[in-house]
Amino acid sequence: QVQLVESGGGLVQAGGSLRLSCAASGSIFSISAMGWYRQAAGKQRELVARVISGGTTNYADSVKGRFTISRDNAKNTVSLQMNSLKPEDTGVYYCNEVTVWGTIYWGQGTQVTVSS
Repeated sequence: QVQLVESGGGLVQAGGSLRLSCAASGSIFSISAMGWYRQAAGKQRELVARVISGGTTNYADSVKGRFTISRDNAKNTVSLQMNSLKPEDTGVYYCNEVTVWGTIYWGQGTQVTVSS
């Protein structure tokens, strides 16, 4: 089993920055990818950014150039630096982990609210 605990959400004005962090614990030796998803009210959960073993990163087009994902393998953490935030970035952000066997784990989510 893997446990994911997020931190760093909150309320920020448009143009501001937030940093989300996710700490993984448990059976973490088989991680294939870690990333962040978000879900806005009334919408489906969507990929924001992820980092795959080996260091390859993927970003949603809407956040490219504004968000940066990073992973610390020694600390088993993944972080998301969010700059130039927009009201449309508002939502619940979930940390995600995929194991080499395809098992998917989710954190409990952290709210990000961007006011205009």
